[in-house]
Amino acid sequence: MVETADPLVLDLVEWIAREPRLYSEVIATWRTSCPRLTIWEDAVDRGFVERETVAGSGVLVTITEVGEKFLRAHGRAG
Repeated sequence: MVETADPLVLDLVEWIAREPRLYSEVIATWRTSCPRLTIWEDAVDRGFVERETVAGSGVLVTITEVGEKFLRAHGRAG
């Protein structure tokens, strides 16, 4: 399943790298009904993205340094 999930994890990390996203937006956009496609969980578990509470904004999801390296390794660094 890693082969199937990795391109989707890469897409998610790249999407978040464009700009910090509200947690609720990330979950709504990347929700899946397939228990085998745990894209959000995979990205968090691998340390590619993190949640941060910002006063007045709510919970934002941002890319980490590890996530930036992941994008660069796959030719998707901005």
